[in-house]
Amino acid sequence: MRVLYCHQHFGLERGSLGTRSFAFARALIERGHEVTMVCGSIEGNGLDLPPEPSDSVRRGRIEGIDVIELVLPYSNYDNLKKRSLTFLRYAGRSVDIGLREEFDLIFATSTPLTAGIPGVVTKWIRGKPFVFEVRDLWPEAPKSMGVVRNPVVLWALGALEWICYRSADACVGLSPGMVRGIENRSEEGKRITLIPNGCDFKFFPPPKGGRIQLQGVEEGDFTAVFLGTHGRTNGLNAVLDAARVVREANRKEIKFIFIGDGLEKPDLMARATRDGLDNCLFFDPMPKVEAARTISNADVGLQAMADVPAFYDGTSPNKFFDYLAAGLPVLNNYPGWVANMITEHNCGVVVPPRDPEAFAEALFMLAEIPERRRKMGRNARSLGKSQFDRDLLAGRFVDLLESVFEYHDALSETNL
Repeated sequence: MRVLYCHQHFGLERGSLGTRSFAFARALIERGHEVTMVCGSIEGNGLDLPPEPSDSVRRGRIEGIDVIELVLPYSNYDNLKKRSLTFLRYAGRSVDIGLREEFDLIFATSTPLTAGIPGVVTKWIRGKPFVFEVRDLWPEAPKSMGVVRNPVVLWALGALEWICYRSADACVGLSPGMVRGIENRSEEGKRITLIPNGCDFKFFPPPKGGRIQLQGVEEGDFTAVFLGTHGRTNGLNAVLDAARVVREANRKEIKFIFIGDGLEKPDLMARATRDGLDNCLFFDPMPKVEAARTISNADVGLQAMADVPAFYDGTSPNKFFDYLAAGLPVLNNYPGWVANMITEHNCGVVVPPRDPEAFAEALFMLAEIPERRRKMGRNARSLGKSQFDRDLLAGRFVDLLESVFEYHDALSETNL
């Protein structure tokens, strides 16, 4: 089976982006399939492909994957208009590739939602089976955050969502809320599979203990780490609110480590300076291996999100699964399926949204009762191993694509 895989923000393991698509593409190849990956240009993707004469596309084979990188620079610092234009340009150029390339099945993953357009077009023009992966519910997520307010744009996003779901032969949702959202907009009987983000245990050997080797972290410090995008959806001002409570309590040994980048990062750093929060330390994004080594030596992983109901069951945060793999207890500040897992498996602490005192008290408890903290860390890693091992999830993904292709192939032969 030849798979055309559309992921605008594809990244390699040597980069600093998520590696879900790389792992899934490699799993397809290991099963004997061929993969052509169509992606855009984003800092931290780890790609190093030679430019072709037009300098608008780079193409090469990386670890068995035929990668087509469309030279469409993208940054989280771009304004909404520029990001939207880049999304549409990627979709349009991917459609062109989908109409020219030879393949047997097209798989497209959001975000953005426009990544589904090449799947829809090739489904209806070329009759190719199409599987669509939903990483965020649109337009619910941007509407809830107030990022998109124009009713015409919201209607268009809702229409595109409906078309993508209805056109796809099968859909993948990354959380229970996403699966329910797809079900609500799809025809009855649509095949929808839950495949959440997962734990890359090859980056996270069993914890040995140690200290984070970062500037500003001293011997004996208790480190709470946040790894990932510093955007509006992450609600990191709530973490700074808790850092203020910790600072006022004179708990100088508790340090907040922020690793990553995003539109909100400059404002967060400015606020930390303005408020005298010298317990907050900010660092640039790190390659996957370095980030794994760093957070494995932390004491607790911070799972923060803006207090928006659409996010409660509608997200599948990479950082949460990295914390599980690292054997870290997770401090979570919003309700939903992630919070329920943390409580059920005793692998961290859940505090209410917008409650910096409760957030700080949870940190005090974790710092003061190391036996409880270490037990939570062991439970976290056990949960990751039993339910979210990336190899297990990749196998489920390949099984789905194979079954969709085989069904479509059998149906085509019947109609001959």
